[in-house]
Amino acid sequence: MALTVTLVSAEEEVWHGEASLVVAKTVEGEIGFMTGHEPVLAILAEGQVRITETSGTKVIVSAQDGFLSMEGDELTIVAGHATLES
Repeated sequence: MALTVTLVSAEEEVWHGEASLVVAKTVEGEIGFMTGHEPVLAILAEGQVRITETSGTKVIVSAQDGFLSMEGDELTIVAGHATLES
């Protein structure tokens, strides 16, 4: 089973897909998400969102100003600004 991840900025959808692991920086510190994670609503801090796709490919996104929400196996990250690095 995989996480369904949607990462959007104010301008566009930056990344959407399935992932085995997502690590994001919040104002409380870094947090990692895998399937079965408890529900979370957190404020996004400026930094990298590191996504490991189910294939093992790593995706790096620079993000700032926003929030993230984990519910079930769906992670939504909404950033004021986000740029795909790789």
